[in-house]
Parts: sequence; C-alpha cells; structure tokens
Amino acid sequence: MAKKNRWYWTFQHILFGPVLRVWNRPWVEGMDNIPESGAVIVASNHQSVMDSFYFPLMCPRQIKFIAKAEYFNSPGVVGRLQKWFFSSVGQVPIDRKAASASEGMMNSAREILNQGDIFGIYPEGTRSPDGRIYRGRTGMARVAMDTGVDVIPVAMFNSRKANPIGTWVPRPVRVGTRVGSPINPHQWAQENGLDPKDHDTVRAFTDFFMLKLAELAEQPYVDVYASEVKESLHKGHGYPKGAEPSK
Repeated sequence: MAKKNRWYWTFQHILFGPVLRVWNRPWVEGMDNIPESGAVIVASNHQSVMDSFYFPLMCPRQIKFIAKAEYFNSPGVVGRLQKWFFSSVGQVPIDRKAASASEGMMNSAREILNQGDIFGIYPEGTRSPDGRIYRGRTGMARVAMDTGVDVIPVAMFNSRKANPIGTWVPRPVRVGTRVGSPINPHQWAQENGLDPKDHDTVRAFTDFFMLKLAELAEQPYVDVYASEVKESLHKGHGYPKGAEPSK
C-alpha cells in the first residue's frame, strides 16, 4: 500500500477543506459505495475545475488523478513548487517514457491501481459546456477492462454553478456528490457475451457507463463529444447536429 500523503490530509482537513465546507456546504450520498481499501476506479461527470476539490474533500480516501508531466518537471523555483503542489493534492504524472499519450495514461493508471489506490478520471475528457452528460472517451473503459477493477460512477451537482467556466473564486452555492454502486467491467462483459479484450467491448462499456452516469446525475445524455461541442460554439457555429439543447 502506498504511503499516506500527509499534505493531502492537510489540504483536506486544515487548509482548503474547512473553508469549502462552510462556503459551499457540500452534501454527499452513497459514500459507503467507496471501499475502505483496495484498488478502484471512480469516474465522474465534469462540471467545473472545482470537481477535483469537492469530491476528494468528502471522500475518506485519497483519490489520484493523472496530470500532464509538464506539471512535475518544469525548471526553477516555480517548477519545484508546482511539482510539490500537484504531488501533494494527489496528482500523478503521465508516463512520458511510453510510446504514446494513450499508453502513458494506461501505465500511470496501472501504477496507481497496483498500489491499491483510487484512480480518478473524467470520462468526458473535458468540462461539460452546459451541464449535460456527453459521450465518453474510452480511456476509463480501457483501464477497467485491462485491470478488471471495479468502476464507481460519481455525479457532481451544482459545482458548475459554484465554479462557472472562466471563474476562479467559488461562489457560495451548495454543491453535492452522489456515488453510485460499483460496476465490475469483466462481469458486465461476461453478462453481455463480450470479450474484455475487444475494442468494441471498450466502446460499449463506455456508452453503458455514461448512460448510468447521466441517470445518476439526473441530466440528459448527449451522444456527442463535449470537446466537439465546445469547439463548434467557440467558432460561432452553435451546437452541432445531435447536440442541440431541448427547448
């Protein structure tokens, strides 16, 4: 088991946690679905930058997310401070020795899970542009099928209102977290007559999981990548076909 991160505990219980508990009055449901020990994947909808603070604040165990390697190897005093901060809050650098970013993500995720820790990931790959749940990237499912580790859906509520895109200081809006039941990827594949090693299985599990996540979050599901929607909106083209909000 990995060593306990004292700085993570300090941020959670002394520096950031008490302020956020008063300012945003977070509530949580289903936290008993997080096992007391052992490797597990938690996959959450992504509403704001502060998602990476609100859920870890309420979770009794440390959650590790993968971050850009540049956050850990920048030169100078600022670089060392940056490395210390991201390491302290549970971020793990992507494996830069890998042949591709995808392989690097897999290697880093395996390392986290092999240590018996919690691997956190946002399957949408970016923040939702409007609060709805968007088509998932397959990274989460590839890690799950590769390792056979349970995946737990996590839905964030009102974090978008507390920390709208483009803002840095949280607003005094109450936020919430709902934790769903664990899903074993290999059992799911077996029940559906699918091969865990097959790419189509990875895509199918991703789609199944995102629908579950949308249900948990009480949000509509949009079968379009959030990044494509954001790019279209940025260019002034409006929502792409199939992603238009219902009136």
